[in-house]
Amino acid sequence: MSLPEGPKEPMIWQMLQWIMTPISFMRHCHSRHGDQFTVRLARSLPPVVFCCDPKSLQIILAKDESELFDAPGELNALFEPLLGSQSVITLSGDPHRRMRLLLLPPLHGEQMRSYGQLIQRITQDVMGEWQIGLPFAVRKAMQTISLRVILRAVFGLEDGPRYQQLERLLGSLLDQLGHPASVSFMYFPVLRKYLGPVTPWARVARAEDEIDRLLFNEISERRACQQESPEDILTMLMSARDATGETLTEQELRDELMTLLVAGHETTATALAWALHWIHKSPQVRSRLMDELRSLEDPVDSGALSRLPYLNAVCSETLRICPVGMLTFPRITKSRVELMGSSLDPGTVVAGCIYLAHHRKEVYPDPDVFRPERFQERRYSPYEYLPFGGGARRCIGMAFAQFEIKIVLGTVLLGVELAHSRRRGVRLVRRGLTSGPSPFRMVVEKRRRTKFAGSTQAPALSS
Repeated sequence: MSLPEGPKEPMIWQMLQWIMTPISFMRHCHSRHGDQFTVRLARSLPPVVFCCDPKSLQIILAKDESELFDAPGELNALFEPLLGSQSVITLSGDPHRRMRLLLLPPLHGEQMRSYGQLIQRITQDVMGEWQIGLPFAVRKAMQTISLRVILRAVFGLEDGPRYQQLERLLGSLLDQLGHPASVSFMYFPVLRKYLGPVTPWARVARAEDEIDRLLFNEISERRACQQESPEDILTMLMSARDATGETLTEQELRDELMTLLVAGHETTATALAWALHWIHKSPQVRSRLMDELRSLEDPVDSGALSRLPYLNAVCSETLRICPVGMLTFPRITKSRVELMGSSLDPGTVVAGCIYLAHHRKEVYPDPDVFRPERFQERRYSPYEYLPFGGGARRCIGMAFAQFEIKIVLGTVLLGVELAHSRRRGVRLVRRGLTSGPSPFRMVVEKRRRTKFAGSTQAPALSS
């Protein structure tokens, strides 16, 4: 098989670079080998052709699940130990399409927008815990907000024993998996063995078992007293029927709930942390954004807040310069494919490199500069700008995530005046299977006199 050139180092060294320093690894490969390069990570894994030019990405993403490419869930097996075999991420073909159709309604349109007030109230609650002059860990705070949002939106749970247990266990699990070394568990199945109660994988497995017990108990109780008018995502999923009239099994529900809980809050928290960093590093951006936010007649109107054009540009630029997902989900060629000078045989695995696509100088002049105005000056194609992936595997929670990021950001900026607590650099680093900022802290300098809704009771949600 003829593949594009790539690094010549031993596979174990390529794997270590990919796990520990993925951004510098991709930049180095791109500078030496161009827009397409082949990475070999382990004998147990197929070689992967990385692509980052818009024309190649268009061929791959526009033609997946066609005569040229397939997007099999088996290639996403890295996620299976955490999310399960019935997750929309790990499914293929008709089962994958069926699951996407069932998951889409609760995460889009009016149903999604009905969560706006809930998001504002949870954000206001967490902001109330910040003390003036006392630094706080930004990503941890954003994780608390996004986890509470997803727990209440998915389950409709209010503060109680099960809610508190899930919040604690999920936070602990993701902290364990967030360390770069923990990615080794995903890439090397041999490491996922029980070698004693205090070993890293034993702690991960124990947390997953406890989460599973809570999820299955919640599903069982909901089945016993199902609501006629669904108000949360779990109830809607339990009521949903596919084209044959079948409902989701308990295992399918569990795996989709884990997908929503893990992917639905971890990535959002990362994007929010990055946005606060860049806004407060760029005085002109912060000043212009605050002027726009203060122009709102009603800061509690989450719909108006989410439609602010400069706020949208700031969020878009955040996801461009520091994309949470570094790669699109992999595809596999079904027949010979000509890809910008390369002839790929059937069975070749290809992946779009989101990070490199977002830093192309000919598409984004001064790509390492945070400049939201670029998203007001032109529209980018889905093959130039793809923070949520693309094609048949585009993130199903994209609309919900974009909505939540804007509501949380607007609420925070209208509620408090923040500043970086130290002037040290914040770097893009690996966090589990995604990327994120190196730890940093901010401090509340003063509170603003913005009137928000005060209670954290969930709003009545329309179906």
